Amino acid sequence: MTLLCAAITSAAGADERYAVLVSGVSGGEPYATQQQKWRSELAAFLTAGFAFSDANVVILDEASEGSSRATAVNLRRLFADLRTRLTSDDMLMVVFLGHGTFDGTDAKFNLVGPDLGAAEWKTTLDGLPGRVVLVNTTASSFPFLEGLSRPGRIVITATDSAAQRFSTVFPEYFTRALADRSSDFDKNGRISLWEAFAATSAGVKRHYEQRGQLATERPLLDDNGDGQGRDAEAPGEDGAIARAVYLDPEPGAAGGDPALVALERQRLAFEKQIEELKARRNSMTDEQYRAELERILVELSRIAQEIRKRS
Repeated sequence: MTLLCAAITSAAGADERYAVLVSGVSGGEPYATQQQKWRSELAAFLTAGFAFSDANVVILDEASEGSSRATAVNLRRLFADLRTRLTSDDMLMVVFLGHGTFDGTDAKFNLVGPDLGAAEWKTTLDGLPGRVVLVNTTASSFPFLEGLSRPGRIVITATDSAAQRFSTVFPEYFTRALADRSSDFDKNGRISLWEAFAATSAGVKRHYEQRGQLATERPLLDDNGDGQGRDAEAPGEDGAIARAVYLDPEPGAAGGDPALVALERQRLAFEKQIEELKARRNSMTDEQYRAELERILVELSRIAQEIRKRS
């Protein structure tokens, strides 16, 4: 894994998937060892398990030198480069590993040297083409959800409060969720961001219950732009987008059949419409809801027939 601007020497294809894993200041040997394990496992799962291109997975950490060191300068340079390379069809997942702080005014993710606060991260991510996914696994991460939330962007935080300042177990269960294909809850052969989030949340909850401890963290996900977020077990509008965004490549992409890829895109778009429709259910009459649902299901049936013909 190397810095993106050096790794990519030609224009990327459509529907590329990128990941930036930022492993900040560890604060001691035990934490450093733990973070090294998490970032190595995440990178391996993304490339081997989810077929991310090796060149599209970037790691910045405290131990590396040069452009791979987890500094504010290197991050600004990296995201400036990404801004010129990403297309509207691409996905970028950014994962924070390490420590977060909140001083009562600004939440920060700890880097080597000057930190970057939530406000600067918002400026960094706003305007990036494509689907942006931010996973902040650190303590005091909730303000990142509040500040970086926008419609269509998926923001996941390990905590539901800025006051939660204890080290989190979230990253341990997040890596397990990506490694364990049992998180494919709907059994469609792919792992969505919602499924990864739900599996992680269940692991965090089980961690504290098995130890008879009061949970000091509650993960949240926001993808509708309201800056509030949703617990995996709670009702709410958030999750419609995350259910339709997958870590795996689109079926047919590996085989190079552009028609099949186009059909899969259409299928995913209509599945997303169903989730969005469910979220709006309470604001519609029964007649409106049934009519819209029937329209979408008819289109999905048509697309499924075309996919079967080409598969």
